[in-house]
Amino acid sequence: MTKEHKSKASQEKNKAALSSVFAAVGLTLMKIIVGVLTGSLGILAEAAHSGLDLVAALVTFFAVQISGKAPDKQHHFGHGKVENLSALFETLLLLATSVWIIYEAIQRLFFKSVEMEISIWAFLVMIVSIVIDATRSSMLLKAAKKYKSQALEADALHFSTDIWSSSVVILGLILVKLSELFPKLSIMAKADAVAAMAVALIVVYVSVQMGIKTVMGLLDSAPDGIEERIKEIVNAIPDVQNCHAVRVRESGPHLFVDIHVELPPRLTIKTADAKTDLIESKIKEEYPDLDITIHVEPASV
Repeated sequence: MTKEHKSKASQEKNKAALSSVFAAVGLTLMKIIVGVLTGSLGILAEAAHSGLDLVAALVTFFAVQISGKAPDKQHHFGHGKVENLSALFETLLLLATSVWIIYEAIQRLFFKSVEMEISIWAFLVMIVSIVIDATRSSMLLKAAKKYKSQALEADALHFSTDIWSSSVVILGLILVKLSELFPKLSIMAKADAVAAMAVALIVVYVSVQMGIKTVMGLLDSAPDGIEERIKEIVNAIPDVQNCHAVRVRESGPHLFVDIHVELPPRLTIKTADAKTDLIESKIKEEYPDLDITIHVEPASV
């Protein structure tokens, strides 16, 4: 990746992360105000979710900036792991929020009663939330895939789960409103708490999936399929007798690869060097943001 390309990638990632911060601020404020005015646990649960999304978005913003720094004396492989740490931090925040939401929902379902006042504002704030979440999630996911950013992917995941959870809250509000209009359906008055618990369970599921992926990255687990694909690319190059001992690790958006290649012993050093350059260029055609080390070995006659 050229210096100009890296600069452009950094700018686009920072822009995506910063827009996520602004979106989280707006959503959190709207949900807190309407949640307090209506007494809806579902909306307050969403406000707490968005509040932690704001913290996570800020962490993501700083993580994206740090991860783009060049390698230094203390970090020979760059600062990419900061993105993995950021994603893990976001996961833990969401899990902590879910525990609180589930606890409060159980309290409202079985131990205490809370009066709610459902107004048009409650529905409007959730609809606006869905529109903003869909827009932000799409933009973040596009940037995450383009630049292989786990931090942006985690942020996109949070906004996408907000879409589903907001939809669940709207359903809960509708059911509560029906219980007010039709006394025989009074049992639906608990729908808001049920919706809040559903929100929490959605967040727990998605967070666990993201957490597993993040931990695997921190433990340097090899990405699925890349080792086999690299072997296919290298073994298809003329004069390559065998490609083996392929080791792959990710560090944020960066990929580090170490391979052993057997070449005919008759090749001169100059020719073998040219062959390794060809091998590197072929692999980088498919994995451009890659740092590779090639060990040349003489093939057995």
